[in-house]
Order: sequence, then C-alpha cells, then structure tokens
Amino acid sequence: MKQVLICASLLGSLLVFAQEKDSTALKSIDEVIINTYVKKDSDYSNKMPLKAIENPQVYSSVDKVILENQGIFTVDDAFKNITGLQTMWTSNGRAGDGGAYVSLRGFVSSNSLRNGVLGAVTSTIDAVNLEKLEVLKGPSGTLFGSLLTSYGGVINRVTKRPFETFGGNVSLAGGSYETYRAAVDINTPLTNDKKLLFRLNSAYTNEGTFQTEGFKRNLAVAPSLSYKPTDRLSINLDMELFQMKSMSDQTFFFYSGKYLQKVNNIRDLNLDYKNSYLGKDLTNTGRSINFFGQVQYKISNSITSSTNFSSSSSYSDGFMPYLYFMGDDATSMYRSDQSTRDSRKKSINFQQNFNGDFKIGSLRNRVVLGFDYLRVNNSQNFYDVNGFDKNAAGESVPVPLHQPGFNYTNFNGAALQSMYNGMAGNEKPYLISGIQENYAVYLSNVLNITNNLNVLMALRVDNFNNKPGADVADGKKMNQTFFSPKLGVVYEVIKDKVSLFGNYQNSFKNLSYYVDGSGATNTPLPEQANQMEGGIKTSLFNGKVSSTFSYYNIKVKDVLRNVPTVEAPNAQIQDGTIVSRGVELEVNAYLVKGFTAIAGFTYNDSKYTKADPSVLDRRPNTSGSPYLANLYASYQFLDGKLKGLGFGVGGNYASENKIYNSADGVFSLPSYVVLNASAYYDTKRFRIGVKVDNFTNERYWIGYTTANPQKLINAVGTVTYKF
Repeated sequence: MKQVLICASLLGSLLVFAQEKDSTALKSIDEVIINTYVKKDSDYSNKMPLKAIENPQVYSSVDKVILENQGIFTVDDAFKNITGLQTMWTSNGRAGDGGAYVSLRGFVSSNSLRNGVLGAVTSTIDAVNLEKLEVLKGPSGTLFGSLLTSYGGVINRVTKRPFETFGGNVSLAGGSYETYRAAVDINTPLTNDKKLLFRLNSAYTNEGTFQTEGFKRNLAVAPSLSYKPTDRLSINLDMELFQMKSMSDQTFFFYSGKYLQKVNNIRDLNLDYKNSYLGKDLTNTGRSINFFGQVQYKISNSITSSTNFSSSSSYSDGFMPYLYFMGDDATSMYRSDQSTRDSRKKSINFQQNFNGDFKIGSLRNRVVLGFDYLRVNNSQNFYDVNGFDKNAAGESVPVPLHQPGFNYTNFNGAALQSMYNGMAGNEKPYLISGIQENYAVYLSNVLNITNNLNVLMALRVDNFNNKPGADVADGKKMNQTFFSPKLGVVYEVIKDKVSLFGNYQNSFKNLSYYVDGSGATNTPLPEQANQMEGGIKTSLFNGKVSSTFSYYNIKVKDVLRNVPTVEAPNAQIQDGTIVSRGVELEVNAYLVKGFTAIAGFTYNDSKYTKADPSVLDRRPNTSGSPYLANLYASYQFLDGKLKGLGFGVGGNYASENKIYNSADGVFSLPSYVVLNASAYYDTKRFRIGVKVDNFTNERYWIGYTTANPQKLINAVGTVTYKF
C-alpha cells in the first residue's frame, strides 16, 4: 500500500498549495476555459441531477475540450483519461460483441449506454458527437439492470445537442501510418422562432498500421433534431451510424500447455513486434446503427416526465483471424479464424422516468420512479477454421515463429475463403440466437435529512425472460425475478466543499442452465455482486480543485465453477466467490491561471476465494493490472500576444497483467509507461493542433486473456476552421 500513501500525500500537497493561492484571483479567470477542466456534475449516475460533492456514487468524467486539446478522435482513445480504467481489447466490428472491452475494478466492462439508455456500438466509436464521457464506478444494476452493466462500472456517452445559433466547424487531419481524417460539425435553427433545431456531426477516418498488414476505415454520421414547442415540452430525435471496414488488430491467445513452463512473459517469445504474421484481405465489415427519441415534459414545477426510446442494431460479415499458443513448444504458433456471416444483433429499449423535487414537511426529496423495458434479438452466426495450417493427415500443425524466410502471408483472404469453400455443407457453425426480454421497475429517493446530510435509497424489481432459438443446444426458456437494492449516505463536512460518503451497491447476472455432478440439468440463481464503499470528496475554490478518494470491496457470489465427474465431465456447482477490493484517487485541478491537471491512481486486489483448485486464491485473468495511474497536465496562454497557444503532456502507467493465471502456469504482459504530448493554437476562426502519442516509442501489450501489441510513436496534425 506504499503507492497509496504516496498518492494521498500528493493530494494533500496539492490542496495545501491551492489553499495558499489567492482565491479572488482564481474567480476572475475566464469561466469558459476553467469549466473545461472542472469535474462536471452528472445527470445520469443516479438518473437525477446531483452535484458531484453530494453524490454517494464514484464516477469519472472527461469532456470534449480535453479530448480536442489532446487530439483524440475516438471514445476508445479517450479512455486513457479515466482513472482506474484499462483498455483490454480494441473494437473489431463483430456483431453483438465486437466493441472495445475494458477493465474496471477488476471486472470486464464495455460501451453500453448513451445519455443513460441503450446505445451499444460494436465498431469503433468516433468521438465526433461526444460532449462528455462518464464512467460510473461499481455495480450499478439497481438503476441500469444486468444486461447493460458490469460489476466494475458503467460507461455512458453524453452526446452533443443542437443549440439556437448557426455555427460549426470543419477539420482535416493527417499523420503517421497513413492516417487521414475529415470531420464536420454543423448546427442551425430550422425555424425563425428557433424552436426547431438541427445539428449534424460526421467524420471519416483512415488509419494504417505499424505492422506489416492492417488497416481501419471508419465512417460516423450522427444527425440530431431538437424541437421545443412550449416551455414545458421538448422533443429530441437522434441517429448514429458507425461503419467500420478493417483488418482486426493482431491478437495472440494463450491456452494451457507445457510451453507455459518455458515462458511466462510475452517478451520471452521474442516476437517480431512489427510483423502481423498475416497476409492481405483478411477483412471484416461491421456496422452499428442507433436511433434515439426523447420526450421531456414538465408536469409541474416539481415533477418532470422523461420518455425515452432507443434501438440498437449491429451487423458484421468477414474474417476474424487470430493466433494462439498451446502444447509443448513456445517457438511455434497456430493460426486460425472465426468469421461472421450476415451476423446481426438488434435491441430496443423503452424507458419512462418521473423525476420529482419536493419537500415533505421540512425534508427535501429528490425522487425518480422509472419503468424500463429491454428486448434483445440475437442472430449471430460464427464460422471457424480450427487451424489454418494442416499436415498430410489433415491435422492442425503449428508454424515457426523465428524461421527466416517463412511465408506468413500465405494466411490471407483468398486462401482462407478457399478453405471455407471446401468445407461447404460440412461446417459446424457456432450460433447465438433467440430473444431476451427484461422488464423492470425502480424507485430511488435522495432524502435531505439535514442541509449537510442526505441518504439515497433505491430498489429495482427486475424480471428476465430468455427464449433461446431452436438451434441453440441448451434452448430452454427461463423466467427469473430479482430484487436489487442500493443505499448511499453523504455528509457534507463543509457544505459544497468537503463530503464524506458511503454506499452499498448491487448488481446481478442471469446465467444459463448448468449440469451438476450427477448429470442433471439445474436452473441457476442470478449471480450477484455487492459493493461496500466509503471515501471523501472535495470541491474547493468554486470547484477548481476537486478530488475523490475511496475504498471499495466487491463480493461476487453464486458464481458457477467446474466440478467434473465421471458421469458429467462438464459438471458445475453454483457456490463460487470472487472478491475485488481496492482504492481509487482522482484529482482535477486548475491550480494557477492557464494551468490545469487531471490525475488518478488505483490499486485493485481481486481473487477467487472459492473456486476450482487451479485458480483458487489467484487473480482472475480478466482483471487487468493491479496498479494503474494516469496524468494529464496542460498550460494555455490566456493573455498577451501568445493568447490561444496551449500545450500538454500526459501518460498512463499499468503494472504487470497476468492474462493466464492458473496452477498449470502463469503468463503475463509486462508493465508499461506510455507518454503523450500535444500542442495547439486556438483562435475565434481557426485552430491548429498536433499530437505525438507514445513519444518514447514504448513497445507494450494490452490483453483480455490475450496479447495485443499497441502503436509505436505516431504523430497527427489537425487544422480546423470555425464558422
């Protein structure tokens, strides 16, 4: 815990330093610039407006100006600013599950929410229409359900909305690895009374690779329409199209085998970092289309109705090559593919919320009463070649890693398609089909017992129906009802400046049928996670220095674990337990005029406390790195001849990541420090910016039980014209 004490000491030093500054001078700074770095309050973490200082839930956020100053084009890249978040897998466009995956508090999470409702995207999410990125920490099933959340947290995109004046910008960018991009943001009122407003954000990006083969081409189109016929009624309609044609990032998998006794770190393999080990035309086309509708009506001065509808559709078709290790030899690998063909997943979400802010006696109540319906229709079709390289007997064989002159390009689109053509009629596809429906009612109330003390109480009743397709092996219907509570307490030691908080949060997951040791089929209970958390929040100097320090303990129970028997080799029992505990520290500071900093540090200790003997008391291989840190500091000239010139530097640290962690072997990705820098000149009519990512040329890997090499040093410049 030495790192924790050091970071706590740094936080104290920052606050003392800030206290010594003239707060009157700080108040005179341009509020527009200040507010781009001050931590924003959230309307979504508890489905009601709450100040960060009075919110018992921990969340991180970063807005569009920070992303613009850093030259960030995608939500995936924006994650580096979120304390405690580690990217594990980048987007590959595959229908249903192709989006980016991250680790939060030791658990896997993914993009799922947009403005608080369903907004899943399985391809790369362009940041062209992103107003703010929020990450709500901990199990959040009480207000968001089980299908859109993870035990570690929830990712919510807050998008740009139309405004009442004509304006916008056009930008062009270009840089390393054949990167080029064009983007546009146009806003205009459509009526003279400015009640009907329209905004369009769109971008096209081409990106090459630092390896021998690979590319990504992304198109984003996001129109938005806003209509406010009266002061009480507003209507918003939005659409998002994200289309991606790409060759998926190089991915190595690591399966059990004696090779794990010879190597235990990705660097032990002596891989050629710049070699993709693949040929041409191994491409995939992915597409996500989302529609959103919202009607807000002010019933009275204290009660508001919000009716929300969203639909999400993903599609993919093409190759998904991957590489893996198994067996005895660590000097050779296997090459394989899992393709999708006309694969689809469609979801709809209807949500009705009634928000109230009123007093009962002398006690203030902020209430949300909601109904939520979610329907997911799966029609995902996976086809695979289990081993591209064969011997004369048709058995899969590995290929050498280091043989000079070996032709890795023979694993290409034409050769792979020829293999699939030869299998026609004899393929055994893996299909995911059927319909899942979820009905829920939830009630949440923030009760102000005193001016400084508030208590949040919430409860969700959730009914889950699973109707698998006829082609699914365990195609049994399931109907389960579950209750999910939440409790939070906040005491503001100094009103609006310093608060102590604690929370109990719950989430859950509906599981599939399982077979016990006798071979009988059993209906599982919902797996559930319970979190206890406490900490301190500060918001000093009119919010210019804010911080959060917390300790959490998450216990996941009723986990299915393997107990193979002679009668049932795949037998399971539902008594497994995972415990994940840790600390988080986040600081957002505007210390002196023009200088800002955002910083974070987290430590997570996650392990199986009741599990298969092979993993008992070990860290799960999907938990990511135990230690994470992030920092971004920038300075902008606000006066004089250099007014508008700014520059920044930042980076991320991650400790060793055990992507295979079992009694039969351990395999790790090494720790890394990645540093980035940016500079820009911003005026009323134009902006010029440049960024250099990974300027130390660090060779590093991320992984979700996998090893995925990341970009070497790369630079991109952007020119923007504003109107």
